[in-house]
Amino acid sequence: MSNSRYLESCPIGCTATLVPSDIVLAEGALLYCQECGQLISQCGVERYWQSMQEFDDPRGTLPTVDSGERRSQQNRKRLGKISLLLEKPAQEISLLDVGCSSGAFLSTAAVLGFRAQGVEPAAKAAQSAIQSGLRVHIGTLQEARFPAEHFDAVTLFEVIEHIKDPITLLNECHRIMRPGGVLMIGTGNTDSWTAAFMKSRWQYFQINHHGGHVSFFNPHSLRLLAARAGFTLEAVETRNVHFYEKGDVAPALYRTAKIVTELLNFPAQLLGKGQDMLAVLRPS
Repeated sequence: MSNSRYLESCPIGCTATLVPSDIVLAEGALLYCQECGQLISQCGVERYWQSMQEFDDPRGTLPTVDSGERRSQQNRKRLGKISLLLEKPAQEISLLDVGCSSGAFLSTAAVLGFRAQGVEPAAKAAQSAIQSGLRVHIGTLQEARFPAEHFDAVTLFEVIEHIKDPITLLNECHRIMRPGGVLMIGTGNTDSWTAAFMKSRWQYFQINHHGGHVSFFNPHSLRLLAARAGFTLEAVETRNVHFYEKGDVAPALYRTAKIVTELLNFPAQLLGKGQDMLAVLRPS
């Protein structure tokens, strides 16, 4: 396997020159697309695939005991938003979760009555979801070969930052979605106060902390991606501000910074400067 860069060009499809940014990681400086602002890792092919092995685990991305209730509330909120956008009750909505891992989001959807299924290339995680009674296809979205106009809603949570060719992925999402459907994407926001303050300290950029993270979005690059795949970016929400990891600074400074970031959460949402980005796309 070649150890050339996993991403050799802008994944959004831009032709502008990639230039080094001031965010320097172990793999080198993140590269910056001068057209869309996308940040791109210089991670090699072998390191990328090595890092992706962390997801081939029976637990997948199941939440811990401490985070389980918070994750469940987040899932319920997102599913409620999908139902509201489609103006349909859950029981009438056919939903596909792409990159569903071991099925935490699907489990919540099933409890709420959605006609939900998932796709997951990590076999061990997918098998766990199947064994828990969820309908999951092992493999990529393209390999699942769903019929055209089959789903009312498609979700991509913490997926596109791993993908070399997100346009092809979104093209397939477009093909399998019904007219008027909803595509919901969750990813990090590089146009955030967190990214501006933490730079290379932001663990979201670090492949040792987040396997397979090689492509980093902002609202503008996400809007361009949507347009190039036949979607309209209907809404973008951002939330959460973070300045220090626990243990990186003195306890007193960490506690003070945590209070400050909690105070900044609301203005970050208003100004689109939160670190976590949730986007709603509609087929054009």
